[in-house]
Amino acid sequence: VAAMEAGAEGRTASALFAGFRALGLFSNDIPHVVRFSALKRRFYVTTCVGKSFHTYDVSDLALPALSNSVPQDICCMAADGRLVFAAYGNVFSAFARNKEIVHTFTGHKAEIHLLQPFGDHIISVDTDSVLIIWHIYSEEEYLQLTFDKSVFKISAILHPSTYLNKILLGSEQGSLQLWNVKSNKLLYTFPGWKVGVTALQQAPAVDVVAVGLVSGQVIIHNIKFDETLMKFRQDWGPITSISFRTDGHPVMAAGSPCGHIGLWDLEDKKLINQMRNAHSTAIAGLTFLHREPLLVTNGADNALRIWIFDGPVGEGRLLKFRMWHSAPLTKIRYYGQNGQQILSASQDGTLQSFSTIHEKFNKSLGHGLINKKRVKRKGLQNTLSVRLPPITEFAAEETRESDWDGIIACHQGKLSCSTWNYQRSTIGAYFLRPKELKTDDITATAVDITSCGNFAVIGLSSGTVDVYNMQSGIHRGTFGKEHAHKGSVRGVAVDGLNQLAVTAGSEGLLKFWNFKNKILIHSVSLDSSPNMMLLHRDSGILGLALDDFSISVLDIETRKVVREFSGHQGQINDMAFSPDGRWLISASMDCSIKTWDLPSGCLVDCFLLDSAPLNVTMSPTGDFLATSHVDHLGIYLWSNVSLYSIVSLRPLPTDYVPSVVMLPGTCQNQDMELSEETTEPSDEMVAYDSPEQLNEQLVTLSLLPESRWKNLLNLDVIKKKNKPKEPPKAPESAPFFIPTVPGLVPRYAVPEQNNNPRQSKVVNLGILAQKSEFCLKLEEGLVNNIYESALSLLKELGPSGIETELRSLSPDCGGSVEVMQSFLKMVGMMLDRKCDFDLAQAYLALFLKLHLKMLPSEPVLLEELTKLSSQVEENWIRLQSLFNQSLCVLNYIKSALL
Repeated sequence: VAAMEAGAEGRTASALFAGFRALGLFSNDIPHVVRFSALKRRFYVTTCVGKSFHTYDVSDLALPALSNSVPQDICCMAADGRLVFAAYGNVFSAFARNKEIVHTFTGHKAEIHLLQPFGDHIISVDTDSVLIIWHIYSEEEYLQLTFDKSVFKISAILHPSTYLNKILLGSEQGSLQLWNVKSNKLLYTFPGWKVGVTALQQAPAVDVVAVGLVSGQVIIHNIKFDETLMKFRQDWGPITSISFRTDGHPVMAAGSPCGHIGLWDLEDKKLINQMRNAHSTAIAGLTFLHREPLLVTNGADNALRIWIFDGPVGEGRLLKFRMWHSAPLTKIRYYGQNGQQILSASQDGTLQSFSTIHEKFNKSLGHGLINKKRVKRKGLQNTLSVRLPPITEFAAEETRESDWDGIIACHQGKLSCSTWNYQRSTIGAYFLRPKELKTDDITATAVDITSCGNFAVIGLSSGTVDVYNMQSGIHRGTFGKEHAHKGSVRGVAVDGLNQLAVTAGSEGLLKFWNFKNKILIHSVSLDSSPNMMLLHRDSGILGLALDDFSISVLDIETRKVVREFSGHQGQINDMAFSPDGRWLISASMDCSIKTWDLPSGCLVDCFLLDSAPLNVTMSPTGDFLATSHVDHLGIYLWSNVSLYSIVSLRPLPTDYVPSVVMLPGTCQNQDMELSEETTEPSDEMVAYDSPEQLNEQLVTLSLLPESRWKNLLNLDVIKKKNKPKEPPKAPESAPFFIPTVPGLVPRYAVPEQNNNPRQSKVVNLGILAQKSEFCLKLEEGLVNNIYESALSLLKELGPSGIETELRSLSPDCGGSVEVMQSFLKMVGMMLDRKCDFDLAQAYLALFLKLHLKMLPSEPVLLEELTKLSSQVEENWIRLQSLFNQSLCVLNYIKSALL
């Protein structure tokens, strides 16, 4: 045990789960980058997702490339015709083929927030207003400019068209500066408009630049003559990004922090359209494609959208989009038994289905609507007042999904529970709630669906537990006379046969009910108020997370607590069972995920995360663990290491301190260093070499195949069956192919001639009379009583070779009585050690068969046989008693009523 604990102390990361990838991430608050591929003649848009970026084909928003991960979150991006540049912290890298890092630039002391490609150079600006110009391919620093943050803090950068070696810098103080970077000279300072600059964009006209301000103004300015051509103002806050149409329409688009986009006519100098709620968060970036009526936008709401302007008034309509949850998740669960779909509910009010196989199988079940028919009739789909609050709990069952709704969900602050249909991908037909309750103070707190898919069990904050029919929505009964619990219902569950229902209340009681007649069967008092409840239907194991941060595990058959776990330092948010019911995985607000082994009752795995896990769910096939986290929009998959490698699940000591594990990205990190468990084999199970015999008292069989010893007594029959029916034919005098000597010039092979004509033709009988090596080893064993070398020689022979060696032990075939006596002593040694037990029996049987006629005439051999007979009888009596005992116990288990 001490050795096991010492090995466990050497491990700090998770031994069971390894980060695989993240699902459902498409964009964040970093502006996108649009590139044109001259080779493929198409546009690509690159969006940032944490520590990596995605590249989408604008024509169909397919995902042709995922970049490798970087050590930190990406803070800004830029691109030219060949490379994509991404900054993380005070370092930025250049990516080739949208995937691997080819150049890395280090030199900044503060976080980089602006990047600007500049021919064969790249310009980077950090938050301390230090500007550095780098040569891309040599990674050398070309020029460094330092600005005083209190006077000129750089907030935007632009390379004006046709302005050779010049850049335009905007500041938070409102002024602009035009620099010649080749001569390192400040050419001109624009006084500005006394408001901070947020965006700079080149207009289609030369010398004209659009300047976005913190006040919401967009200034169209001629930098050659320092003249303001026109001004526009938006009342939605600072300008986040600007873009111009280049397909013949003088239109400018400006983004805002509210998610609205303003479209301005540059000829008439007026607002022509408003794209309200283009995103639910701030517009991170917007770009008109060159000479196309397409606008690409992205935001922090995890959405990438493409708008087309083909209407008569110039308004944009949504053409394509890639989007998923725009707010943190509230609940995730695997759906179905194939382990390929994950249902997720979010604070944005949507219910989505993620595919772990490919994104094309993702689908959205949409927002919950209060009155679906009325909303469709009046066209109020986008009105927030008709949408249901976010889903807090849901339960799903796929058994009858093609017949009626198979998902039941309770909403935040709502009494009624909504039904959803997975196959039709929409909200269902019913809102399940008790008719007699009219108060708004009571809410639904727990739900479950029976394994047959016919009934839904709903627990309320008032302590009532109701049963409804999923097909008709009719109320089918209530547990208890008035209330099932005095406090709020924290969890409900039904077993796999619809015989037993289990409910947990905040007053600290766990109650077992007859599902059919709704009668209370048993009640269990808990040490603390339950926080959540989870039932593994196949094994009948019930997991309870309590408010004192402990976990209780009960058997619903015996209704007794079978395991108790403690160790979390915060509220337990969620739990999950492994498919076989062997592990219980718990997630807590202390940022830890722990795996408890139920048979041994020990903690076998633990790791920390930089963000607290809210939900955990285990795949029905056991290959992945899915988690969601505080303030994260994606679902993170962790692969089960025990499925593809040997894992030693040792109990972790009480003072075990786990290490922080980084969340997986959308693409696996190619540069990740191997952990200590991989580089140093700390698990004895991996390096364990099994001895030939575990214990001297145990009968041990050999590792040889059965063909080496099982047919030794039947060799004569086998040889008779394998005897050829016809004698072999003599070869013809001349071969069909005359043998030749290999080489460039073909030559016939000359038959070898006998160089020694005086060689004698008399057979040397001394060669035939030579003893085999096995006989020599037996003679040595008779002297030193060591038979391991002789036994190893015999193990290497086949059945025919073994018979030949044993037959040659007889004095008639060149052996001797002493050699036969040595062989019997070797067999006795094997029986004493109880090693190679099957070989000893087979060799002895063959020896007796071959030499049975001469053994009675030799007293020495008879004496050895008498000893062997007693050894064999003693061993067999012991084995027979063990066999009889095992058969007796097995028959009792099969027939007795336990």
